[in-house]
Amino acid sequence: MTSIQERLYPSLPCFGCGHGNPKGLRLRSYQGADGTVTATFTPWAEHDNGLGFLNGGIICTVLDCHSAAAMMVEAEKQGWAALGGAALPYVTAGLDVRYLRPSPLTESVELRAEVSAASEAEISVDVALWWDDKPRAQASALWKRWRPR
Repeated sequence: MTSIQERLYPSLPCFGCGHGNPKGLRLRSYQGADGTVTATFTPWAEHDNGLGFLNGGIICTVLDCHSAAAMMVEAEKQGWAALGGAALPYVTAGLDVRYLRPSPLTESVELRAEVSAASEAEISVDVALWWDDKPRAQASALWKRWRPR
């Protein structure tokens, strides 16, 4: 099955979700029948926070990049294509992250995202990292229309 990233922006060099970056995380997200976008992410040993858990910066990166997949699906559905040669139709304008409990370094975690509001000017996405049936981190992502100048 082809991921949202591989289908909609296969050569993007983004560290978190770009498949055009051989040293990146290469996140793969998929749209569910209920509209929720999900992914499984398996951390690497290099993602250690120094205490044996998943580093907060990596958590933030995967939440941002997974929310991008939900944003891209919504933009495609609405016909809001990238403007003026931009790589993506929207760019991250804000990411409010809440770390709820430690996230494992040695086991796969689940990412879940849903669009909470959408207009051509901006798209909001609620995104969370889950493990062991509990949310470990949650974020609200704000995506603004990218208008290259």
